[in-house]
Amino acid sequence: MKTKSTLFLNIKSLVQVEKQRQKTPSFRAGKQMQELPSIENAFLFVENGKIKEFGKMQEMNDEQKAFWLDNTEIEKIDASGKFVLPSFVDSHTHIVYAGSREKEFEDRINGLTYEEIAKRGGGILNSAKKLQQTSEEELYEAAHQRLLEMIGFGTGAAEIKSGYGLTLNDELKMLRVIQKLKEISPIEIKATFLGAHAFPKEISRESYMDLLVNEMIPQVADENLADYCDVFCDRGFFTVEETDRILNVATKYGLKAKLHANELDTSGGVQIGVKHSARSVDHLEHMGEDEINSLLNSAKNNNQTMPTLLPSTAFFLRLEYAPARKLIESGLPVSLATDYNPGSSPSGNMPFVLSLSCIHMQMTPEEVINAATLNAAYAIELEKTHGVIRKNTDANLILTKKIPSLAFLPYSFGSNLIEQVFVGGNRV
Repeated sequence: MKTKSTLFLNIKSLVQVEKQRQKTPSFRAGKQMQELPSIENAFLFVENGKIKEFGKMQEMNDEQKAFWLDNTEIEKIDASGKFVLPSFVDSHTHIVYAGSREKEFEDRINGLTYEEIAKRGGGILNSAKKLQQTSEEELYEAAHQRLLEMIGFGTGAAEIKSGYGLTLNDELKMLRVIQKLKEISPIEIKATFLGAHAFPKEISRESYMDLLVNEMIPQVADENLADYCDVFCDRGFFTVEETDRILNVATKYGLKAKLHANELDTSGGVQIGVKHSARSVDHLEHMGEDEINSLLNSAKNNNQTMPTLLPSTAFFLRLEYAPARKLIESGLPVSLATDYNPGSSPSGNMPFVLSLSCIHMQMTPEEVINAATLNAAYAIELEKTHGVIRKNTDANLILTKKIPSLAFLPYSFGSNLIEQVFVGGNRV
C-alpha cells in the first residue's frame, strides 16, 4: 500500500522530540523522567512512512512552504489546539486467550483472593482449559479484534505472550497465533514464550519443568516463534531456582529473558531477572531496597533492566500499587503497560493506564508519557523506531483532540481524547 505524505500544521505541541538519536540507551530515568522535550506551534512532515522534518511553524522556510503547501499529493492536517506525540508502546499483554473470566470477577467481589480462586481451579488454569478447547482460527479472530481495539486507544507497538496453553501443542498454537498477528498487523509486535505461567494439574511439578526445558523451549526456538522467554516468578508459582533453570536454557536457545516478578510478594524475581539480563521485570507491586539496588546495578553494564509497572492489574485485583515514586526517586527508569488479559486486567486502554499511574502512583503527566512511549519502547527493544519523534523514525503517531494541556490526557480519565492514530504514516 502506498503511504501518503502528510503535513501536520499548527500543532499545539509536538511531544517527545529528539533532534538525533542518542548514543546511550534511549530511556529516561530518575529526575530525567520529568523531561519531555516538546515544540510549541509546530509542523511535522511525514513521507514514505517516516518522519522527515519537524520544527516550529515560523521556522518553515520558503522552499518548504512552496513544495508542501502547494502540492496536492500531500495531505494537510490542521492540528490547531491539538497535540501530536509518539504512539504508545504496550510492552506487556496476554491478548491471545479463549473466553472471559467475569465469574472470578464476581468471586473477588464476594471476598475470594486471587490465590484462593487459583486454588479452586480458576485463574490461569481456567484460561488454559478454555484455550486448549479452542481452535487456532478462533483464537486468532478474537485476538485480532483485541489488537484493533488496542490500536484505537493509541497503541503503536505491543508485546504479546503465550502462557495459557501449558502443553507443548497449545503453547505452540498460541505462538503461531501471535505469528499470524505479526504478519497482518500494521503495528510492530514482539512475541514472548510464557510456558512458565503456572503449573498444570495433570502432571507433576518436576515433569512440567522437564517438559519446559527439554521440549517446549527447544521447539519454540526451532520454529522461531518467540523473541523472549518469560517466567512467573512469584509466591505460589515458579521459584527462583526454577526460574534460573528455565532462563539458563532459554538463553542457550537464543531467547532473551523477561520476568513476571514481585506481584504477590518479594519473590526474588527482580534479582534473578537482573542476573539473566532481563530486558524488563514486570508488575513489581512488592519492592524493597535490595530489589531497587539490583535494578540500579543492572545499568552499570549499559544493560538496564526496565521496571515495568502494570497499574490496571492492581486496580482490577485491588492490590497495592507498585511504588513508582520510590523507584523514580531512586534514579530508576519506569515503563508502563496494560497487562491486557482475561483474569486480572481485561483492558488494553493505555490512556487509562496513564490516568491510574498519575492518580494512584503519583507519577506526573510528563513521567507517564515517558513511561508509555520512550521507556516502553526500550522494554521491548524498539527504541530505534518507536516512542520518540525523530527524523527518519517510523511515523507512529497519536493526534489528540483539542485539549488545553498534555496533563488533560491523564486527568480526563474515561474520555476518548485520541482523534487519530497513525502507524507507518497511515491512519489506522
